[in-house]
Amino acid sequence: MIKVRPADQRGHFDHGWLNTYHTFSFADYYDPENMGFRSLRVINEDWVHPGHGFGTHPHRDMEIVTYVLEGGLSHKDGMGSGSTILPGDVQRMSAGTGVLHSEFNHSKDESVHLLQIWLLPQERGITPSYEQKNFSRDEKLNRLRLLASPDGRGGSVAIHQDAELYTSVLESGKEVEYELKPGRHAWLQVARGSVEVNGRQLKQGDGAAISEETKLTITGQAGSEDAEILLFNLA
Repeated sequence: MIKVRPADQRGHFDHGWLNTYHTFSFADYYDPENMGFRSLRVINEDWVHPGHGFGTHPHRDMEIVTYVLEGGLSHKDGMGSGSTILPGDVQRMSAGTGVLHSEFNHSKDESVHLLQIWLLPQERGITPSYEQKNFSRDEKLNRLRLLASPDGRGGSVAIHQDAELYTSVLESGKEVEYELKPGRHAWLQVARGSVEVNGRQLKQGDGAAISEETKLTITGQAGSEDAEILLFNLA
């Protein structure tokens, strides 16, 4: 069963400095039919305008993954971590007992385009931690690359949840396959371009909740630009 969450039905706010789309209920956007999927709680697609950002704010008991598509997002937090997240980077911050952080676009002329993802942790009250890794285009091209997992295997970042996050960049007509074990679920998010999953068409910004499927075949749309996807394997 594949249930599509169309891009144009997401919550949308243009704050001037921030143009944001919410796949699930978030902040002032409330949709009781879209409160998350399994342990996946937030997927926000953001464009942060030059010279703006998110001021220092708190998080608690959440696994936060940031995936930058364009531009550079500077990060600072109360744990002493500071970095700039660039395309190809994956940042994981486990908020645990509580952490303060800020994010800012220091560019004078380029917006930052990113996906911010929250997953509920398996355990509350863990010690906050931070991790950031880069994954090259070649690692993702026409194959699924593991970005995040509970045990950090294969060079992925480690998240405190029974979930795995993969990405792929698919050229026109190229496909990847993925098997889901019984009792597992998947969420597919199209970061850019268009794909087909088990015969269902998805375009940029679309998501799909997937249950009771044993095999996924994901194909980049023929004759179009490269597609980029995020695929979550969820308990």
